[in-house]
Amino acid sequence: MARWTRLAIGAGVVGLLVAAGALPAGLLAGFVATKVAIATTDLPEALAHPTVPQASRLYAADGKTLITTFADLNRNDVALGEVAPVMRQAIVAAEDTRFYEHGAVDPRSVARALIANGRSGETQQGASTLTMQYVRNVLKTDPKATQEERDAATEETVGRKIQEMRYAVAVENALSKDQILGNYLNIVYFGAGAYGIGAAAQTYFDTTPAKLTLPQAAMLAGLVQSPDAYDPIHGDKAAAQSRRDYVLGALVKAGNITQADADQAKQKPLGLKPGTVPNGCTAATPADSRFFCDYFVSWWQQQSAFGDTPQKRLAALRDGGYQITLSMDSKVQQTATKAATDVYGYDSPKALPIAAVQPGTGRVLALAVNRHYSVAKGAGNTVDQLVAGGSSVTGYQAGSTFKLFTMLAALENGYTLDSGFDAPSQLKTGWQDSGPASCDGFYCPANDNPSWMDGYRNMWTGFGRSVNTYFVHLEEQVGAEKVVELAQRLGIQFRAKSDAERAENDAGDWGSFTLGVADTTPLDLANAYATIAADGTYCKPLPVKGISDAAGKPVRAGQPECKKVLEPDVARAAVDAARCPVGQAGAYGQCDGGTATQVSTMLDGRPVAGKTGSAEGNATESFVGFTPQVAAAGIAANPAHPSDGVGGAVQVDVIKAVTNVLDRAVTGQPERGFTPPSQALAFENGSNPAVPWRYDGYGERSRRDP
Repeated sequence: MARWTRLAIGAGVVGLLVAAGALPAGLLAGFVATKVAIATTDLPEALAHPTVPQASRLYAADGKTLITTFADLNRNDVALGEVAPVMRQAIVAAEDTRFYEHGAVDPRSVARALIANGRSGETQQGASTLTMQYVRNVLKTDPKATQEERDAATEETVGRKIQEMRYAVAVENALSKDQILGNYLNIVYFGAGAYGIGAAAQTYFDTTPAKLTLPQAAMLAGLVQSPDAYDPIHGDKAAAQSRRDYVLGALVKAGNITQADADQAKQKPLGLKPGTVPNGCTAATPADSRFFCDYFVSWWQQQSAFGDTPQKRLAALRDGGYQITLSMDSKVQQTATKAATDVYGYDSPKALPIAAVQPGTGRVLALAVNRHYSVAKGAGNTVDQLVAGGSSVTGYQAGSTFKLFTMLAALENGYTLDSGFDAPSQLKTGWQDSGPASCDGFYCPANDNPSWMDGYRNMWTGFGRSVNTYFVHLEEQVGAEKVVELAQRLGIQFRAKSDAERAENDAGDWGSFTLGVADTTPLDLANAYATIAADGTYCKPLPVKGISDAAGKPVRAGQPECKKVLEPDVARAAVDAARCPVGQAGAYGQCDGGTATQVSTMLDGRPVAGKTGSAEGNATESFVGFTPQVAAAGIAANPAHPSDGVGGAVQVDVIKAVTNVLDRAVTGQPERGFTPPSQALAFENGSNPAVPWRYDGYGERSRRDP
C-alpha cells in the first residue's frame, strides 16, 4: 500500500509540474518509462550518515581557546540542541513551513510555490521540501561520490527530481524530523564561504548558533534561498534586510512569534559583525602558537590512523571534522616566547628556541623561538621548524648536556656515582685523531676552566662542574658506541647526515660525542631529560592532549606512547648527579659546585636538576632543566651560520630563560621531590664510605689517599 501511495505522490507532483508549465508535458512519458518507483529506494549511507567535509578545529590545552582550523570548506557541525530554537523555527518558516506536518514530498506546497512564484515573477518560495533540499545538498557534496555524480545531483531533469523524491522518502523513513533538520542545518550553504549554521553564525555575527537572536536567525534563514543575491557583506544589504523581514513575517504566520516581535526585530539593523575563522598555521592565533601548530601538522602527517599516506592524512585533517586539543599550555607558551624574545629580538640572526615537555607522557607544553612564523620575506620571518627540527633544520650542538648519556651508559655498566679518577687539564685518549683537539695523533680534549675543573672527580662533581676530561675518559672506559646507543634510546635523533653516518658506522670511535658535537634540538633534548625525570620511561613527543573525530569518538593516536628504556634506579642516580649543576645537594650531599647554581634560587629551592652546555668556540649555549613535572631546554645559536657563535656571555640569559619556563610550568602544582637512588648505585661499596673509591689513571681502582 505504501508503495502505491508514494507512486501516486510522485505522479501527482510531476502532474503539478506539468500543469504549471514547469516541465514539458512530453517528459511525463519519460517519467513513466523510467519505471521510477519511489517506494523501492534504499537509503544511501551518505544520506543516513552524511560525511560531508567539515573543518577540523585546533584548541589549546584548556580545550576552549581556538588556535586555528584546517578546512577546504568552512564547515563546523553542531548538534541540533546547540542551535537556538528561534534559528530552527526560522529555517523551517523560510524553507518549508509545513516541514513537521507533511511527508518527504508535499504536493500542496509544490503547487503553492508554483503559483506564488509565477505571480511574483521571482522565486520567493521553494518548490522542494526541506528533506528534498537536504538530499540535494548531501549528494552534491558527498566526498565519496565522483565529480560526475555530484554534478548530476543538481541537474534540472525529471529523472534527477524523481530520484531526489525517492531518496527523500527513504530519508524520512529512516530519520526523525529533528534529525533531518539538524543534518540540514549542518550542510546547507549560507554564503560567504560558510557551510552549515556553525560556520554561518561565526562568519556573519562572530557568535555561536546557540546565541543567535531573532533578527540574526531570520537573516541567516533568508540567505539559504539565494546566498549571493542576499549577501549582506559583499552584496546588497537592502536586499538582505528585505529578505530577513520576509522571514520574520513567515515566523509570525507560522505562529512562532507575535507581530509585535516581528515589528521590533524589523527596526533593528542587520548588525553584522563578521568573524574571521583562522585557517591553517600561518593564521593561527595567538601568533606565538604557530610554530607549535606547524609541529602538530608534521606529527599528524606521520600518524597512520588518519590515512595511508601523508597526503591523505592532510586531506583528512582538512575535511574530517576532527576536534583536536593540543598539549600546548598557553601560559607556558607565552612565557617561553617572552623568554626567547627577551634574549634576542625577532630580527636578530641569533635565535633561542625553547621547548618544554611533560615527563611520563611526552606531551609538549611549549615550542617557542624569537621568530615570526611567516612565509613572507623579511628579517625574522621563517617557517623552518627551529625548535623541533625538520627536513631543513638538523639542530644545533648542545655541548656538555650530552654528558648525561655517558653517565647513564656508565651507570648501566657497573659504575656508580662515586666512581672517581683524576681529571687532568688535558687528556690524551686512545682514539686516533688529527683535528684541532689532537695531540700526537690522538684525541686530546681539555677542560674549559682548569683551575675549577681539574683534579679528582666523580659523577656528582664531574657533572656539576662539567669536567670534560672526566667524561671523555668515562666514555672511553664504557665504550663510545654504548653512549651513542643510549642517546638514541632516549630519543636523540641524528638529523645531520654526517652525524647519522657516524652513529651507524663509527660510533665506537666517536670520542667527542660526550661533549655534544652532534646536532640536536631543544625538543629532543628536553624529552631526553624528561625520560630520567620519569624514572627511565621514554615517551614519544606528543603535541596533543586528545583528539575526537567528527562523531565525537576519541582517536587512539592522541594518547601517549611510552616505554621503559632505563632501570628506574639508573635514571634516579643520573637525576641525583644532575642536581649538582643547579645548586642543589642531591640525596647524599655529594655536590660541590655547579655551572648554573642560580636555578635553585630562582625556583625558591624547589627540587630541580639540569645541565648547561657550550659548543666549541661558544658556537652555541644551552641549558636543560627539569623537575618531576616538566623538562625544558633552550639552545642559543645562529641557525643560518652556526659557526659564527653566540658568545659565552649569553649562557646566563639562556639559563634564566629556561628557568622562567620551568617556573611558569610548575606554578600552582604541588612541590614534588625526586626519588633518591639506591646506595648500591650511588657508592661502590653499597653505602656512603668514609674513604671513597676512585679510578686512578685509565681504569685502575685504588684507594684515595686520606
